[in-house]
Formats: sequence, C-alpha cells, structure tokens
Amino acid sequence: MNSLVLRSLIITGFLSCSFIVNGQNNNYINSKFDFISGEKIIFYDDFTSESIGDFPLLWNTNGSGEIVTVNQFEGHWFQMTKSAYYIPEVKEPFTDYFTIEFDLFIKSDAGEQIPSVIDMYILSGDLANPALGSQPGQAGIKIQPNYDNVMWNNWSEAREWQGEEGQVSFTFKTSEKYHISFWVQKLRVRMYVNDQKVLDLPRGLQANYTYNIFRIDDNSDETTPFISNFRMAAGLPDLRNKLITEGKLVSYGILFDVNSDNIKPESYASVREIATVLKENPALRIQIIGHTDSDGDDAGNLNLSKRRSESVKQLLISSFGIDATRIETDGKGETMPIVPNDSGINKSKNRRVEFLKL
Repeated sequence: MNSLVLRSLIITGFLSCSFIVNGQNNNYINSKFDFISGEKIIFYDDFTSESIGDFPLLWNTNGSGEIVTVNQFEGHWFQMTKSAYYIPEVKEPFTDYFTIEFDLFIKSDAGEQIPSVIDMYILSGDLANPALGSQPGQAGIKIQPNYDNVMWNNWSEAREWQGEEGQVSFTFKTSEKYHISFWVQKLRVRMYVNDQKVLDLPRGLQANYTYNIFRIDDNSDETTPFISNFRMAAGLPDLRNKLITEGKLVSYGILFDVNSDNIKPESYASVREIATVLKENPALRIQIIGHTDSDGDDAGNLNLSKRRSESVKQLLISSFGIDATRIETDGKGETMPIVPNDSGINKSKNRRVEFLKL
C-alpha cells in the first residue's frame, strides 16, 4: 500500500463520536455534524410531481423504476427495481462546492445487514451519454456500502484510470431509513449518514476535472433501494458576511419534519453558524422569519411558519446561550414566495428560513 492510500485510510478510518445536546421540543443534535447545505438549490425531487407507478421525469436510467408509497415511512419514494444506473438530470453546474442529500432505505431478502447493493458515483462525464462500467466518465469516485463497511475508490483518465481506495466501518441495516449527505469542496469529499460523518477524503476527487454527474447504481437482485427527498445545492454559503454586511440571509440548511416545527438533526451546523455570528457581534439583533410553499391551507401554513421560526429561536437560546432579547420571530406562510410554486424545485426554494439584521 502506498503512502497516499495509507494516509487516506488513517484520515477517513473513523466514525465521529456523538455529543448530544437536548434542544427545543426534544431536538437531539449531534455537535460533530458539521454539514451545511449549499447556497443555491439546483435540483430537487420529492417524487410528488408524478403519479404513483410512474418513472420520475427528472431522472434517467437504462433500467426501470417507479414512484411508490410505503407503509413504514411518509412521502413518495423512488423504487429502483432493476439492476441499472439512475441519474438525476441536473442541468445547472455543480460548481467547485456542492452538496447532495437524500433519504434512503433498502428492502432485502438477504438478512438484516445489507450486502453490496448500491454504488454511488460523483463523476466528470457526459450527462447525455453516461458511460457504463466500474470506472465511468473521465474521472470520478465510487462509494459503496458493503455489509459492515463503506468502500470507496477514485480514478481519472489522466492517471490511466488509477487512484486511491479505502474503507471504513459502518453498518447499514435493511428497512431502516437513513439520511445520506455528501459535501464536496473542490477535491474534498465528505459523506454523512444521519448525524455521523462516515468519510472525510481530502483528495476524494482528482484535480483538473469538472464534476457534473451524480449517479446511483442498483446492482443486486436480492435487494431493492428506495430514495426520497433528493436535493442538490451549489455554492459555499457565506452566512456571516451576508448577515452582517447585506443584512439578510436565506437559509436552506435548516430543515423540519413534515408539517412540524421539529428541527431535524442535520440542521445543527447551520444553526451553529448563526449562533457564531451572534456571539462574535454582541450588539447584533436579528429577526427570524419562516416561509412555506403553497401546499396546504393558508392559515395552517402561516401558523406553521411562525412555529418554525420560534423553534429556531429556542434552539439558539437553549443550545448556544444566545440572549432571547436579541431575537424576534415571525412567519409569512406561503404569502412571500421567491419563485412560483409550480414545480418541486421551486417549492423547495420557497420553504426557507430567513434571518434579518435589525
């Protein structure tokens, strides 16, 4: 094993330790979870735009699949039913900094632990003509959950398809829902499962390529993967500068349970960044405003947006010690959309939390 591979294994061969704090409404937050969503949403699909039984219009495949509902979990799910690739057709550039998030669960006939069932790729290639094989595109990284490990390897055409590889200990179990997050910062690739950082690869991607494809391969006849709430966002959020100098910050990194004011654990780092700005600027006062999309009735959305902004305030107070007198809250419901509520991606842009400098 060469020194670069060994170094990568040393860096990545751990799971973050959990340090849990109890926030508002039993929000259990992992302080080691440092993931922050990208600034601009470039793709979103919760699979509600098409009918049950249809293949999602925003995706490409060389196999088949369908939108379904399941008894265990809320929402619509994309069931990948054949051994094939599945690619979200993202038209906008990923940029050097981007994030990918989705929910995943897997049914299996092979027992509780999941065998090698899906490969997840970040690739530099041709979206209109996705290459097949174990090393598609001109360059890329493959991440593969495999029983009690997560395995990875990367490659590039310039290096004659060679690269690094490694694995870390992590066990995926069947019929459990996981929130998967990828955070790419130039060459650095981090992967999170729920509130744990599983991989942190400083040289996960190889230099001098434009990465523009995310791809999931279903490669097992024994298991069936399901995904939902798939979101990609580009750009590195500049939370501090926007709030201090521009006086307004729009956050897409603070997420809530469906029709609830309960803040999801993956929101921790975004809230922590706001708390850091407030601590570094003790004279700063802010207003938190919640916004929803147009689904549901007007009065319910207005009430929900107000409760969500109050939940963010309470988390800033209880977990970060911010003085309550420095924070005001409000909610606008669906009354102030930034784009028309005419598609899944636009609705996701309207569901947001705004911070205003007072």
